[in-house]
Amino acid sequence: MQEFLFEALIYLAAAVVAVPLAVRLGLGSVLGYLVAGIVIGPVFGLIGAEAEDLRHFAEFGVVLMLFLIGLELEPRALWDMRKRLVGLGGLQIVLSVAVIGAGGVALGLAWQTAVAVGMVFALSSTAIVLQTLSEKKQMQIAGGRSAFSVLLAQDIAVIPMLALLPLLAFGAGPSFAPDGSMTRAAEDAGDHAVHGLAILDGLPGWGVTLVTIAAVVLVVAGGHFLTRPVFRFIHGARLPEIDTAVSLLFVVGVAELMILVGLSPALGTFLAGVILANSEFRHQIEADIAPFKGLLLGLFFITVGAGIDFSVLLAAPFVIVGLSLGVMLVKGLVLYVLALLFKLRGRDKWLFTLGLAQAGEFGFVLVSFSLQQAVLPERLGQQLLLVIALTMLLTPLALIAWERIAARMADHGNAQPADDINERHPVIIAGVGRFGQVVNRLVQSAGLRTIVLDNDMQTIQTMRKFGFKSFFGDPTRPELLLAAGLRDARVLVVALDDPEDAVRLTSYARRERPDIHIVARARDRVQVYRLYQAGANDVVRELFDSSVRAGRYVLENMGLTEYEASQMEREFAKRDRAAVRELASVWRPDIPIDQNTAYLERSRELNKDVETALMAILDEARKPSDAA
Repeated sequence: MQEFLFEALIYLAAAVVAVPLAVRLGLGSVLGYLVAGIVIGPVFGLIGAEAEDLRHFAEFGVVLMLFLIGLELEPRALWDMRKRLVGLGGLQIVLSVAVIGAGGVALGLAWQTAVAVGMVFALSSTAIVLQTLSEKKQMQIAGGRSAFSVLLAQDIAVIPMLALLPLLAFGAGPSFAPDGSMTRAAEDAGDHAVHGLAILDGLPGWGVTLVTIAAVVLVVAGGHFLTRPVFRFIHGARLPEIDTAVSLLFVVGVAELMILVGLSPALGTFLAGVILANSEFRHQIEADIAPFKGLLLGLFFITVGAGIDFSVLLAAPFVIVGLSLGVMLVKGLVLYVLALLFKLRGRDKWLFTLGLAQAGEFGFVLVSFSLQQAVLPERLGQQLLLVIALTMLLTPLALIAWERIAARMADHGNAQPADDINERHPVIIAGVGRFGQVVNRLVQSAGLRTIVLDNDMQTIQTMRKFGFKSFFGDPTRPELLLAAGLRDARVLVVALDDPEDAVRLTSYARRERPDIHIVARARDRVQVYRLYQAGANDVVRELFDSSVRAGRYVLENMGLTEYEASQMEREFAKRDRAAVRELASVWRPDIPIDQNTAYLERSRELNKDVETALMAILDEARKPSDAA
């Protein structure tokens, strides 16, 4: 017990220290776990051979991760994304495997080993790329959406890759005897393989096929018909720990069934996740499984880091570094060609190319699995682990290079030129996302003409298909605003997604046209205050009206009449808007709200005034009924 607690203390302490530091430095949690493993393994020698045993246990985190990926992918959503998944994502995977595999053959590797290496390096880091795109707010641009499609295709491709890798092993796969029964090679493929094929021993070929199909059908049918009543029954006990237990039981059961028939457990759990994607228990299952997935994956990456043999790096540092740069270069060339084929331009093209050029965390999974299945020799496996880690370490530098390229392109103009605007209308709408579209439809329905600007070409093209004329270009560029008729317009609607762009546009428009009426969209109160200070006349909080309406429904269901709830809704909205305007005068950008004494005091006073006013309205509304 003491030894177990000491090991747990080492692993947890290393993760708690290294991972937050890596995330703060912009390196991502995966690299944090790897560094933690390197520190407690090769550097200080705090853990030994038990890391290998722990890795086998922690690999179940990969199974859980693929189950959760399946849980997020509704069949209809997969179908809607089929063109980018199969086209862009599929081509990236196939071309990367082919080019890198050909390079491996040229360097003297057997073709089976070269294909396995190509699979390892074809995958990119989902954790690093998605986290970086979200932090830099680049998920909605064309390059970000294309990168996401490729990452999703790669996540799905891991399933067939895990199924194909054992077939590349030298003499380690199963074969069929002349009588049609299944036999295994003499070489021991490990306990996992022996256990996985035990149920198939001695069966004829058609029997193996029937058993395998029956297992898949059982997963599909069970996931569709049995899980709902089982989860409803268990949920009736009102015991959270039992909910968690049944979720784990389901995943472990599917994984074990797949192993029994010789299939990848990851394949089965992914399929089960897709089946449950439309279940009403989907979010509960995800909440139950996610913590175990995170901990086991973290433990897996720690053990990978602890198992890296740095003597390999020290023996041939230039070879390892050269391979790392070569992988990123070759993969980058493939991505660049695909970006050209799929008509990505300017900064989108470079974001797609540089963002996905690294190897990814699934590469560690494939290397570990390949070593178990005797697909890769031990020394090559150690070299691949080092190359994957180095490419991931180089990713932040690649993204810094992209930022500089994007800034230079912004200075010299986009590769996609802005549209020529040859019209003048009294209303300019800058940004035509969900918010701007509704504004535009309402204004045009009233018989008024608008000039609509947006820097997303796909959105512009979609608007044109629906009959709404709009112009492509960056609304924050002064020359585009002037071309759109800023000097003659009566109203400017600022509906941009980026808060900084919205404030900058509002400030510029107010300087150029002190008399123009500016209606701006805000995400929260702080942005409301900034927009007011920048010169907006009306600021609309995008969720305020819907939240107030939801509050009215709550009041109606708590016993208030529709009239009483409506009156309170109207008064609350009116007073809250007035309070925001007043608080904007005491808000200071250099002082956090919770440390602004004047703001806090006035906010408390206004809240009391609102409560008093609402109670007075409620009393007034009830007088006629009381008198009756």
